[in-house]
Amino acid sequence: MKELLKDWRNLIPIAGLIVLAVIGAVFWLRRKPEDPGEAERQRRAYLNRIGRIVEGQVLEILDDSQSSAPNKEEIQPDAAPGGKNERPFSKRQTVKPGNDPKLLHYTYSISGVTYETAQDITGLEGRVHLSRIAAGQVASVKYDPSNPSNSILLADDWSGLH
Repeated sequence: MKELLKDWRNLIPIAGLIVLAVIGAVFWLRRKPEDPGEAERQRRAYLNRIGRIVEGQVLEILDDSQSSAPNKEEIQPDAAPGGKNERPFSKRQTVKPGNDPKLLHYTYSISGVTYETAQDITGLEGRVHLSRIAAGQVASVKYDPSNPSNSILLADDWSGLH
């Protein structure tokens, strides 16, 4: 090792590798977090492209705007055991107003196995008239043949609702 470090020209490749490792670590640590909405859009596009169609049934549409009103625990400060408020507000997850999720619950059967699931249709309200959907309505479901529990009822350019 001493022979390697005697000549400064031998240090240039080592320094270059260290600089590349540091630059790579900086880029890796500064990457943008994956947007959940974009991940869901890509999942819908994938299932729309490769999915097989099976008959399903709509169970219900759940609009969380009525049921997600914040309770008093979510807006009151947390009290410490000593009586002082060390943390003024808790870090509870709250639903942002105007961004209420709309869930479409449905069921379908494949090879004797019945799946009951829900799809968040928050960005797809323009594709379907929610007033026309009724519980018990027959619908077409697209599912992944390699993972039948991965399914959709609505996509950006496809609708399984009749």
